[in-house]
Amino acid sequence: MIAGKHALVTGGGSGVGRAIALELAGAGVDVTICGRRETELAKVAGQSGRIFGIAADVTSETETAALYAQAEAARGPFDIVIANAGMAGSTPAHKIPLADWQRTLDVNLTGAFLTVKPALAGMAARKAGRIVFIASTAGLKGYAYVAPYVAAKHGVVGLMRALAAETAKSGVTVNAVCPGFVETDMLEESIQRIVEKTGRSAEQARASLASTNPQGRFIQPREIAEAVLWLCGDAAQSITGQAISISGGETW
Repeated sequence: MIAGKHALVTGGGSGVGRAIALELAGAGVDVTICGRRETELAKVAGQSGRIFGIAADVTSETETAALYAQAEAARGPFDIVIANAGMAGSTPAHKIPLADWQRTLDVNLTGAFLTVKPALAGMAARKAGRIVFIASTAGLKGYAYVAPYVAAKHGVVGLMRALAAETAKSGVTVNAVCPGFVETDMLEESIQRIVEKTGRSAEQARASLASTNPQGRFIQPREIAEAVLWLCGDAAQSITGQAISISGGETW
């Protein structure tokens, strides 16, 4: 049973993270969401009495430790950890400043590691736990002009597989969900960058991105949330070490 458990969802103030938090809360899970924007966290928390927002930067080990301490003191240890926080930019590889490269890896890869690290020992001791990384099809294939993001998401998939191997005998499962283009604010930002850099219209940019999905559509946040909910339930207790593509057949 998933009801009554305690989950952490990073990047829970918008997009996929918000959808996951609401889906888990709807299943009776107490959900701690984190992000850097307190206003956005409060809006999501206001949609369910089971959602609680704590501002934290996942790239900071100090802030992540404080997040765990505060949330677990209030609602007990995390049974479920969803490492969702992420960011992306778009620049030809030879023009990427080192600072941009490092920031992308800090948020998407190091942030994912710092999100789950404090939960590992406790989950193993309790012989139960669910860890889900929200990766990307960029963790399964290459895309032009987003080299740092692709490198980071490949790293997330590798991290997931390493942790799954470490925890396989402990009752803990570790998986990654790898969406294609999802209809979120991040997608709209990508479309705007295409418009600014290529002169194409927003409609043309949207069509170009949607065409990467063989179904010719964008993934909806709730589709990701429902996959995560299943991975966190009893029916998925034998699923670990998997990178699950949700992309309309773009990758497998």
